[in-house]
Amino acid sequence: MSPIFGLSRGRIAAFSLALLSLAGLRSGVAQTSWVPTATQGVGTMLVNATNLGQLPSSTPLRIAVALGIQNKSALQQLVQNENTPSSPLYGTTITPTQFLSNYAPTSAQVQSVVSYLTSQGFTNVQVEPNNLFVTGDATAAQASAAFDTSINRFSQNGTTVYANMTTAEVPASLSGIVIAVLGLNNASRMNIVPQSEICVAGAACAGGLPICAPGSPAGSPCVGQFFTPQGFQQAYNVGNTPTGSGTNIAIIAEGDLSSVITDLRYAESQNNLPQVPVKIVQVGLASPDVSGVDEWDLDTQMSTGMAETVKTLYIYDTTSLTDSDLALAFNRFAAQDVAKAGSASLGECELFPYLDGSMVADDQTFLEAAAQGQTMFASSGDTGASCAVAGTNGVPDSGPPLVNYPASSPYVVAVGGTDLFVNSDGSYNNETAWEAGGGGISQFEYSPYWQAVAVPSNTAGDKGVPDIAMDAGLETGALVYINKTENIIGGTSVSSPLSLGVWARLESARNNKLGFASPNLYSLATGVLQAVPGFHDITAGCNGAYCATPGWDFTTGLGTFNVSEINQLLPAPNGGK
Repeated sequence: MSPIFGLSRGRIAAFSLALLSLAGLRSGVAQTSWVPTATQGVGTMLVNATNLGQLPSSTPLRIAVALGIQNKSALQQLVQNENTPSSPLYGTTITPTQFLSNYAPTSAQVQSVVSYLTSQGFTNVQVEPNNLFVTGDATAAQASAAFDTSINRFSQNGTTVYANMTTAEVPASLSGIVIAVLGLNNASRMNIVPQSEICVAGAACAGGLPICAPGSPAGSPCVGQFFTPQGFQQAYNVGNTPTGSGTNIAIIAEGDLSSVITDLRYAESQNNLPQVPVKIVQVGLASPDVSGVDEWDLDTQMSTGMAETVKTLYIYDTTSLTDSDLALAFNRFAAQDVAKAGSASLGECELFPYLDGSMVADDQTFLEAAAQGQTMFASSGDTGASCAVAGTNGVPDSGPPLVNYPASSPYVVAVGGTDLFVNSDGSYNNETAWEAGGGGISQFEYSPYWQAVAVPSNTAGDKGVPDIAMDAGLETGALVYINKTENIIGGTSVSSPLSLGVWARLESARNNKLGFASPNLYSLATGVLQAVPGFHDITAGCNGAYCATPGWDFTTGLGTFNVSEINQLLPAPNGGK
């Protein structure tokens, strides 16, 4: 975490500008020769870190240079037109080819970046299909020289990391083309659900709360009920809503996924679910890391299980959870445009992607996806209305009042958490806001137009998080198979893939014509402090700084899905139903 946490938002901006004003003066080069990018000096912001000096010059790095889109305001307006019933463009979307022609960086701009990297000794220089990134391999010395910054090593919390010490710059000839340089640090990374939120089913989990016994009085909530995919389907009332069989979905993952596929097949057999086709899309170098398989087991089993089945499950498998590698995974999801929706059960305090430039780069990717009718769901986080400090998780008010990214991105659906209580027959009873569910006001991302009808004015133009919610409490957690053993998992890592599964059903019901989810969902709202049709209105529970209230709130957003009801209420643009 950074000492910048002690600053107000206005002072953060002033501090950042002060850093940028030093651009070009550090290396003795004339100021006009270099221009700053959005990638600031992450190394100076680290705490609990011991500076070990300069990163060895021969250290290999994979750098991802982010290029700015053209006509950004026009693309934002296009998303609004695609989702406004009175617009002639309502219900339409663009293709990746149309994005490349009208909004992506030009071939000449891309070539200028390729030529520059090559001139600086970079090898294996490649261009992403949508022209938003140019990647290349370099040594630390080459990267430092190319972007006029130094890169140091640090010992932080028992791990050795590296980070650039000053703002990354590019030659003035690339001004307006390059917006960020990712890969100059590996200290900024996203987090997944921790082991503390996982326990073996049948053990003394969650304080030994009992599983709801058959024969409990009708209408009484069951404390300690854990859910299979069918249990979630019943609790959230899928009813006669079609399955997700007509829709492709995606999961963002990392590392060796071989056991994840094995566990998915085992879970399908145990839950009497059909086998879904799976395609793994490798983004970057393959990694042998298996530390995140519990998360990927959860994501794959709960998304497809809530949908009951899907046309194809795509897994975008990247090298690591660093901001740089994940940015390329998000980008491939948009550039390929084969999945209508995806889930990222990942997140980090939004300050870090703001500082290292991945926020501005990823937001472009998510904007492209939205214009193509794609939706990315993301966990709002497990530290309540605050950011984690020193690895804390599930502890409200454990850090500064900032929200998680990518959930805070305007073009991502942020999914918060609840504790879900059902009747003895498995039907819905009620929910309360999960005490550790992420939520609050973004300090860096603006509030999109669709939030205006539902979100209180105290956001002052900044995005309110979350947008929606689903079950996340460990006491009411998901039953997930890990190494063929049934486990209970909680956290907003559950709620995000559940939402993806619901959306797959709703898209299939409309021949995949719904488009980007957020404008559709908010279109059902009738005003601030008003319950939103199609959603369970959560009015009890707090996440630290905020409590659930009637209508949209900073703990559960619009509420949780009543799937059958929302299926009747959502529009069917262009004859999609």
